[in-house]
Amino acid sequence: MAIGKRIRFFRNRKGMTQKQLGEMLGFLGRTSDVRIAQYESESRTPKSDLVKEMAQIFDVSPRAINVPNIDSYIGLMHTLFALEDMYGLKIGEIDGELCLRLDKSAGTTYSSMFDMFHAWQEQAARLERGEITKEEYDQWRYKYPELDTSGQQKKVIPSQELSDLITASLKEESE
Repeated sequence: MAIGKRIRFFRNRKGMTQKQLGEMLGFLGRTSDVRIAQYESESRTPKSDLVKEMAQIFDVSPRAINVPNIDSYIGLMHTLFALEDMYGLKIGEIDGELCLRLDKSAGTTYSSMFDMFHAWQEQAARLERGEITKEEYDQWRYKYPELDTSGQQKKVIPSQELSDLITASLKEESE
């Protein structure tokens, strides 16, 4: 999820308007809501000190607002938290092992994600049974959905939030 969507998510979670948040950040008059709208639409990116101020207002870590860096364990955790917010991903325990699962109450998100996860699980099972090589498995993953023969991806329109997250992560790596 891109930083603008995270700001909107946490602002709404606190029940705040753009104007209220802007005023709390010290933007006065007419600029208070305009500035927040610009951050949420991503026509402007808040500087790190402003993100820290927002984090204090929202009572969250600045890492929860920023696009996570999945090259660190903390960044990975915040990515998983964002996936929980966006797609209903839940953590649980089965037979003493931690597992990630989809929340059935997430409606169409659940059925779309279930189909894609199921296609992935089928390929992982084929690898485990020795029906395909690790190279074939990796080829399937890295070219997904192009090489997916389950037909499930045709039901899904890729999420703009996920696309933004991946794009931002790749952009950060190249800088």
